[in-house]
Amino acid sequence: MPGKTITVDGNYAAAHIAYALSEVSAIYPITPSSTMGEWIDEWASQHKKNIWGEEVRVAEMQSEAGAAGAVHGSLAAGSLTSTYTASQGLLLMIPVMHKVAGEMLPHVIHVAARALAAQSLAIFGDHTDVMGCRNTGYAMLAANSVQEEMDLALVAHLATYKSKVPFLQFFDGFRTSHEIHKIEEISYEDIAKLVEPKYIEEFRQRAMRPEAPKCKVGAQNSDVYFQGRETVNKYYNAVPDIVQEYMDKVAAVTGRQYHPFDYVGAEDATDVIVAIGSGCETIEETIDYLNTNRGTKYGLVKVRLYRPFDVKRFNEALPKTVKRITVLDRTKEPGSIGEPLYLDVVAALENKDIRVIGGRYGLSSKEFTPSMVLAVYKHAENNGFHGFTVGIEDDVTHKSIKVEEHIVTEPAGTTNCMFWGLGSDGTVGANKNSIKIIGQYTNKDAQAYFAYDSKKSFGVTVSHLRFGDKQIKSTYLITAPDFVSCSAHSYIGRYDLLKGIKEGGTFLLNSPYSKEEAFAHLTRDMQKTIIDKKIKFYNVDAESLIKQQPGLRGKGANTVMMVAYFKVSGIIPFEQAYEGMRAMTTKTFKKKGDDVVNMNLALIDAAINATEEVPVPATLDGVGCVDDVKFIPENASDFAKKIIEPSMRLKGDDIPVSSMSIDGVIPTGTACLEKRGIAPRVPHWNSEHCIQCGICASACPHAAIRTKLAEKDSLKDAPASFNTVDAKPNLNGEQFKVQVYCEDCTGCGVCLDQCPMSKVEGKKALTWSTIEKEVEACELENEKFFDALPDNVMGKNTTKTIKGAMLRKPLFEFSGACAGCGETPYVKLVSQLFGENAIVANATGCSSIYSGTFPTIPYTTNKDGRGPAWANSLFEDNAEFGYGMRLAVDQNRATLKSYAEKVIASEKAPADLKSALEKALSHWEDSKTEEAIKDQEAAKEIINKYAAECDCTDLAKVKELEDYFTDKSVWIIGGDGWANDIGYGGIDHVLAQNKNVNVLVLDTEVYSNTGGQASKSTPTGAVAKFATGGKQTYKKNMGLMSMSYGYVYVASVALGADRAQTLKAFQEAESYNGPSIIFAYAPCIAHGIDMSKTQTEQKRAVEAGYFPLYRYNPANPEQPFTWDAKDPKGSYQDFIRSEGRYKSLMKTNPEHAEALYEKAESDAAKRMNVYKAVGELMK
Repeated sequence: MPGKTITVDGNYAAAHIAYALSEVSAIYPITPSSTMGEWIDEWASQHKKNIWGEEVRVAEMQSEAGAAGAVHGSLAAGSLTSTYTASQGLLLMIPVMHKVAGEMLPHVIHVAARALAAQSLAIFGDHTDVMGCRNTGYAMLAANSVQEEMDLALVAHLATYKSKVPFLQFFDGFRTSHEIHKIEEISYEDIAKLVEPKYIEEFRQRAMRPEAPKCKVGAQNSDVYFQGRETVNKYYNAVPDIVQEYMDKVAAVTGRQYHPFDYVGAEDATDVIVAIGSGCETIEETIDYLNTNRGTKYGLVKVRLYRPFDVKRFNEALPKTVKRITVLDRTKEPGSIGEPLYLDVVAALENKDIRVIGGRYGLSSKEFTPSMVLAVYKHAENNGFHGFTVGIEDDVTHKSIKVEEHIVTEPAGTTNCMFWGLGSDGTVGANKNSIKIIGQYTNKDAQAYFAYDSKKSFGVTVSHLRFGDKQIKSTYLITAPDFVSCSAHSYIGRYDLLKGIKEGGTFLLNSPYSKEEAFAHLTRDMQKTIIDKKIKFYNVDAESLIKQQPGLRGKGANTVMMVAYFKVSGIIPFEQAYEGMRAMTTKTFKKKGDDVVNMNLALIDAAINATEEVPVPATLDGVGCVDDVKFIPENASDFAKKIIEPSMRLKGDDIPVSSMSIDGVIPTGTACLEKRGIAPRVPHWNSEHCIQCGICASACPHAAIRTKLAEKDSLKDAPASFNTVDAKPNLNGEQFKVQVYCEDCTGCGVCLDQCPMSKVEGKKALTWSTIEKEVEACELENEKFFDALPDNVMGKNTTKTIKGAMLRKPLFEFSGACAGCGETPYVKLVSQLFGENAIVANATGCSSIYSGTFPTIPYTTNKDGRGPAWANSLFEDNAEFGYGMRLAVDQNRATLKSYAEKVIASEKAPADLKSALEKALSHWEDSKTEEAIKDQEAAKEIINKYAAECDCTDLAKVKELEDYFTDKSVWIIGGDGWANDIGYGGIDHVLAQNKNVNVLVLDTEVYSNTGGQASKSTPTGAVAKFATGGKQTYKKNMGLMSMSYGYVYVASVALGADRAQTLKAFQEAESYNGPSIIFAYAPCIAHGIDMSKTQTEQKRAVEAGYFPLYRYNPANPEQPFTWDAKDPKGSYQDFIRSEGRYKSLMKTNPEHAEALYEKAESDAAKRMNVYKAVGELMK
């Protein structure tokens, strides 16, 4: 019977079932599946009961391999156990999956199916990961929608008990995992009725225990292993019938019937597509439309049970009239004759007179639309070729098929709404609330999906909301909106905001303009669209309302726009919307405290009458407009024109295969092209008050404020607006300049917070301005001139001081990190000090996303073209990846030296060649200097000259390796989740090898990239995902563990607490001829703090005795350990209780909050005392 309706996403649906039917859950975070584990952890912390009246026991493991091992052990010992994963995480589980299946241990892994890292990481959805598991022995059951996930997750759990075969139950990452849809919930009461206790009892009887001792065999020899594998056949043969049995039983409860293969479409179809996953929803919607309106005879077989593949049921599902079958796989297997599903279908149709072709679609959540579905059917009807692709332009191997007709297939009465937002501005969160309100207060079906890139903040987000009287199966982005909202007026002229808007639609803009001014601040194309299509245009000035609530720190535009949406759209009566918004706002912000809730409620009230309708002129005569934003300069590279510009305009889908690199290699130094202009405010330099300390440049997370010395001669052509002051100290009349890159600034405010003059009223060296004012003051011209000036002019300064170090050009700039990011100042410092010689191995995580996301890269070069070389392998293997780089550099250098010495020893070698090689080799032991680089470049010129003139194999080898006269500075960078958990074994091994590598641990004390889950670096008492009730255990003492080797350089630093100590630690680590590891404290948005004060937070952390400062330098054997922190002078309790992650403990675990606060302080004190004691022992 119909259950209660809820508006949730696919991850919630899976977690709802898994919690009901699990006793133990072993978890580890990975996008996009993390939310399942978060729900399980949160419900357990709230003492929610499963169907047996018990709380689920949750264990966060150090990796997915660890989670799989814990699942295996829990199953072997007799407890019903589940886990949740995706992508690389699933691959780490594969070895254990073979073992679990081999032991016939029933359980379910819920997978949000995702792309695998190949030429690059891709966090979005396809079936590459699950298809890599098809030989593990797990049954594989797929859900196509959020509702199906609720239903089929239950089928999987029920079927695994009876069959004794473990299940991999999957659904599409992002498209289903993150789509919010109104569905019917299956109650725990109904779930309990479907469970057959005898199968649970059978499982329990197989548990390992001394009361029934047995041995799970460790090894078999060749005489019996084969026979053992064949014992399971009858169990797998029974799975399809068991799955159908429970599909029928679930249908009796819900009214929703499923089969291992479900056919939809014309009874007499001639053309059938076979597919798995959310794409089936789009295909079904399309054939409904085409068969009804055009009389086509199209059909679809939805594959639900993929393993075991039931040939009989598959053939029974096909209409007898089918002539052509097209199999669509959402994966790619290079070198195969077809992708996995295609191969299964071909085998299942042996000896049938049906033409079968296969094609690929939708990799990494690539759009799959009704127009593409139509193109696939037409391709088959025209006897199209096998191995095609759809949705891309393959102009290299010509495998792609053209989409020649655009069709709109959504059911009549569906309302489509699009909301353009700025990453981290809350637009997505507000729209999640909006769709839930619509779902709650109407009988309409409701769906929401959120498209965004992988920037940590300030990326473009577009929320797609649909609702209607008929079931929504549109698993693709909206192309014909009825309503468009834009939260960031800077998007005007950058993106085609009104593309496809329906006649009579509505456009809502957040801008500072009055209703009389707003129309003239649109592009001409937008104005024409509004007039021609009779669009209603509304404007609201959200920022002016937010200023009335200073405690919101500039946040809240999302709330204002939500109110405006319900006010002007008339979707539901505003009184109901008002009630729903207040309830959702309270629920959303309650963990942040009553003050935050009340400020947002006040903002709702203030916004009710703030929206104004903009008068639209009848004609455009005499009406002003704005121009389209020019992204790329005329002299830009082909890569910038062919790749970066379309990507920046959100037209990356149009980039052809020929424009892409075959190996994932792209140019660096391209983030500077973005010029996003997203800061609501930017700093202005008041030169007369500047003390030239360089702190602003050191503190800036995005290198958007810089310092430079310029010799007077270089300033003769400076713009009149280019303001400089006499440098202090002065060597040869140098001038000092602070330059703000206003269009690259994020407006975080860290520079103003850290500037020593900010507290001196009337003498502030930095004050707030706006982009518009700074552009009027010619700052863009100043910026170009600043860039063109010679870099790294030091005068009397050296890099031994922060002031001197900041005079060096940062070779890491304008990343996509969060405003106020605590990590990036450290990465930038590495680039300034060592960038010309650096090779960087970066663990997957925040730092890999803001450092290496296609197509714009923040790592850049100096004017000679030298700069950091950067790469990412995976999450778990980064230390080994970087160590491999060290091995390669050492080997290449050794080979170069050997062959260079052969050339020098040769009587035939010219004197100038010998001299150049000898000079380059003279720096061998100290080669990371400007002089060594200069001599290497001089040697290369002469090497190239003679290599072209003679056929000398020794010289050819020298030329091959000529870049290795200088040593490389190998940096292994990642976050605390990598260092303390999944990558710890690798780090430990690499440090133990005593090779010259530098490990930088950016310690945010959580898994920042996946949303803020606890790591072993999370301190006692901190609230994090996977630790909803506060972390119960001590922060891992990894620094002490690293020091125990005795030959590893170890430092713990916090830039905002002691810049000189941080600088010294980085320089000592790099100069040490052996392994080094630096733990750098990096406050994060997940901490619930004011992100304009991240470096103040570092200072507070050290002063409160929360975070230690020390250095352990084996190069000083007489006194290797230095304790760099002063005795605590701040209150530890005041410090932790000021951060949201600790403050929320009173909400999430009020009974034990005070005890955990006390334990946190005690643990921190013990930690400090241990370091001090060890330091004394080491003196």
